[in-house]
Amino acid sequence: MARRGLLQGNCGNETVTSGASLGGLCTHHWSGSLRRVATAAVVAAVAFAGFAAPGAEARTSRADDAGAVTATIERSELPREAANTLDLIAAGGPFSYGKDGVVFGNFERLLPQHRRGYYHEYTVPTPRARNRGARRIVCGGPQRRTDNCYYSDDHYASFKRIVE
Repeated sequence: MARRGLLQGNCGNETVTSGASLGGLCTHHWSGSLRRVATAAVVAAVAFAGFAAPGAEARTSRADDAGAVTATIERSELPREAANTLDLIAAGGPFSYGKDGVVFGNFERLLPQHRRGYYHEYTVPTPRARNRGARRIVCGGPQRRTDNCYYSDDHYASFKRIVE
């Protein structure tokens, strides 16, 4: 498995630090094939040059061979804002951000593979952040369902499955 270095760039009003930004170009809104080609090119260049960040793999949760994220987090361990976001998801809103509830493409392939439209993303407010911040909850299945949700505090570079 090739090691992935972390890249930093801007994505709209958001600063992201992950494979989601390639040289300052926002890529998590690109089409899947274009994003995969661009990501593969950067990963190959990083691997070839030997510039992978030390420990970069340790910060990334990948789906295991069975297609499941191996890291978990108890709901009681989540930041208060994340628990509040889960309550809003179950209630169907209202949400503070226009992008809450949009389809999450899982382009990073860190979550188990499902058809497009299965996952939806929601912002977890970050205290003192001037933008949406990096924290998100991604839930799979029908909207308002919170038994198949994942928490990311690093803008999709890693996920933890939320367990009750």
